[in-house]
Amino acid sequence: MTQATQTQQALLEALAFQLELGADEAIGEAPRDRFEETPPRRGADPAAPPAVPARPPAEAWQSALALARAAATLDELAEAMRRFEGSELRLGARNLVFADGLPGARVMVIGEAPGGEEDRTGKPFVGRAGQLLDRMLAAIGLARTAPAPEDAVYITNILPWRPPGNRTPSEAEVLSFLPFVLRHVELAGPDFILALGGTSAKALLGTATGIKRLRGRWVRHEASALPLLPSFHPAYLLRAPADKRLAWRDLLSLRAALDGEAPDV
Repeated sequence: MTQATQTQQALLEALAFQLELGADEAIGEAPRDRFEETPPRRGADPAAPPAVPARPPAEAWQSALALARAAATLDELAEAMRRFEGSELRLGARNLVFADGLPGARVMVIGEAPGGEEDRTGKPFVGRAGQLLDRMLAAIGLARTAPAPEDAVYITNILPWRPPGNRTPSEAEVLSFLPFVLRHVELAGPDFILALGGTSAKALLGTATGIKRLRGRWVRHEASALPLLPSFHPAYLLRAPADKRLAWRDLLSLRAALDGEAPDV
């Protein structure tokens, strides 16, 4: 193998590693040598992330609330979210990821945020995590493609825009879009909510408790008065397959609720 071939192979391996980490697109037109940039001021932690406001600006919240309330249909809500200028996430995303499945389905699945594949297609849960979710739902007789509300699911996320690099959404970003999420639940009209992942469960329940303590316990969603079941996000289960047994218990609990066993909320 020549030196040029070895160099090319090394570059391809480095690129594959970055893709696994979620860095699947450039965020600038030209590379930047950050070693040549101004060093941090003395005493600052160069590894510390930039400060993020804990809450969105009041005007962004009021704008989201007004747009959400004015939407009378799901199509109007999607357009309102597309017009919302209270978050810069849309500037770095390709597509609004609104929903998939059957509106009016008895189960509404709410995840966290779109990933790279979702951003490209404009549909939630279509990557590896989405494929796992489809298999999980099929195991209890549900499918996003089912024509009947009792067999179908309706799927969305807390955020409609992909965060750069698939990072965890900030609290400010979550709160900015929460009025749209709550209106989405009203317009979709499910009987049960399945909240997947810590970001989704904490946002909907207004708590700081982690998903490992929340999962598996039915709670009453205050805004909609619907029974809500928190569970693990499929992306987490891909990293921690041992916890699939716990997710299976959650699915069985959801199936029992669909079959008429009242959830203990």
